[in-house]
Amino acid sequence: MSDPVVANSAQEQAASPDFAELVKFLVEPFLESPQLLSVDCEVSQRRGRVLVRLAFEGEDKGRVFGRGGRNIQAIRTVLQAVAQTVGYSAHLDVYGSHANSREGEDDKPSPPRSQPRRPPKPRS
Repeated sequence: MSDPVVANSAQEQAASPDFAELVKFLVEPFLESPQLLSVDCEVSQRRGRVLVRLAFEGEDKGRVFGRGGRNIQAIRTVLQAVAQTVGYSAHLDVYGSHANSREGEDDKPSPPRSQPRRPPKPRS
């Protein structure tokens, strides 16, 4: 006889969606260079969470995000809906072509201000 706990976990793994392939399927049509797409997925069964990291070339960013962020929001919605069907919550992080740069961040940090700005002096 087989152990029911082992059988259930094997069934859960077989039934779990391939989140990385799903995101690739949804993002690739927007890319000029789909071979440069990188998708990494972490599934935490204990926390019931899915984290998907997505990286592609900067030139494709506008097409992936879409006008007003509609495309990326639709991708996130599909990912969250699929995750909810198996009892998980999903989060999608988008990175640029540089491994250290994240969505919405500049590559160069701004220099620190040495003194606070003062309002201009009134003219007499």
